[in-house]
Amino acid sequence: MDYTLNIHGRLMDLSEPQVMGILNVTPDSFYAASRQQTERAVAECCNRIVAEGAAIIDVGACSTRPGADVVSVEEEMERLRFGLDIVRRELPYSAVSVDTFRPDVARMAVEEFGADIINDVSEGSSEMFRMASRLGVPYILMSQQPTVGDMLLTFARKVQQLRDLGAKDIILDPGFGFGKTLEQNYQVMAELERLQVMGLPLLVGVSRKSMIYKPQGCTANEALNGTTALNAVALMKGASILRVHDVRQAVECVRLVAATKPQPTRNG
Repeated sequence: MDYTLNIHGRLMDLSEPQVMGILNVTPDSFYAASRQQTERAVAECCNRIVAEGAAIIDVGACSTRPGADVVSVEEEMERLRFGLDIVRRELPYSAVSVDTFRPDVARMAVEEFGADIINDVSEGSSEMFRMASRLGVPYILMSQQPTVGDMLLTFARKVQQLRDLGAKDIILDPGFGFGKTLEQNYQVMAELERLQVMGLPLLVGVSRKSMIYKPQGCTANEALNGTTALNAVALMKGASILRVHDVRQAVECVRLVAATKPQPTRNG
């Protein structure tokens, strides 16, 4: 299915899947290589993300890895202001999403830095729904439900809540690694195409997660190959956005999967 997102008046075409590159301004994200702590590192990272072909830069300032300390609202805002200021200075016209579960943090990012998308990993609260709808930017709704059937029930209810509040661009994220066992993660991937019944774009974020490296007996540093394999599966099952640490490889994956799809025939 073909989708578009309204990015502050510009339409982003999702008829060809897009890549979202991760920029973490945190000291404790699960994948150490993704942590950016200096102005130079943030500038280099965001420029590399775009140069390698990502359509969206996803900026996060509060780690959601299991066991991570949840920082205060003030600390998250301070980190985000640091990161977003650099990203906007370096790449003023690039699409930027803010990875947060806090409505006040989302508001700050949109109102002060023009963040284009809210990427919420909390399954969505009524307060966040109201904030996202008021701000009028695309909203990523994640699920921590363990099965596709449960996701469909909760997505249907929450999407209706968002619609009732006036939200327009909604993206669904099945939440790999959140609220699921290893086996449940793979079962969700196996049934991913069922989520297309919602008629909304799907974001898949499996990049270097434990569901990849634990079965292989390796670490996040060694999980690129597995990430690429699952990204290909997700694309074949209808994913519109891949959220990744390794942009170049994901862009290549999108291109190659697209090449396997039947091309329209010409008459005459």
